Amino acid sequence: MLANKTPLILSIETATRAGSIAISRGETLLAAQTGDASVSHSAHLLQQVRNALEEAGVPLNAIDIFAASTGPGSFTGLRIGLATVKSFAATLGRPCVGVQTLHAIAHAAGESKRTLALLPAGRGEVYAQLLKVEQSGDVHPLDSPIHIAPHKLLEKVKSETNLRWAGEGAHVHAEAIEAQALAQGFLFRDESQHVHPERSSGQLWTLAPTQNVLAIDVGKLALLRVRSGEVVSAEQLSAIYVRPSDAELNE
Repeated sequence: MLANKTPLILSIETATRAGSIAISRGETLLAAQTGDASVSHSAHLLQQVRNALEEAGVPLNAIDIFAASTGPGSFTGLRIGLATVKSFAATLGRPCVGVQTLHAIAHAAGESKRTLALLPAGRGEVYAQLLKVEQSGDVHPLDSPIHIAPHKLLEKVKSETNLRWAGEGAHVHAEAIEAQALAQGFLFRDESQHVHPERSSGQLWTLAPTQNVLAIDVGKLALLRVRSGEVVSAEQLSAIYVRPSDAELNE
């Protein structure tokens, strides 16, 4: 089906509180929708999909690939998003691509030798992973995703001389990150406050701007996976939770 064809990809990201939807044909973005962090994904996800399809001017059965953020992130959000993608793909007989949330966050921050992607995990803790982002946009893990308290993470990475911090979790804890950088004698730069940030040959921590429509990056990474033949069936698509749910911990 995908041979010699530029795939039409519907990407659903429900790992974050607001979530988002994107539709792209190859590298061309056709539509993007951002959710509402105050409303459950179950209440508006299907309407978001309808809105995105209308914006892109394509019917659901024209979609070639269904992509989804697979986590870590909101347990409920991930289950809703994955169930939706799996039902679409199974009904239409289309393949799927799963993209890890922290990979999408790092991709949104741009090319980097060492990006630390952070996502709030509740109770003041974060999901975190150190990643490399190639010029091509491909993302490579430098360690495994973890669930950790921010102060423990800062202690763990304090000797890292050059880091790009990315994601909502990094912005929530930006003051603590900056304080740790300065305590280590590193420069700290919030990239969103510098239109043309000067380069530094010294030890530097930077904070990448936020990306409010993470589904766009899910779609871009999904395209890379499609081109390398890394697609799965609806049945094979699964979540990466990193930690047990609160219900499991309370059993």
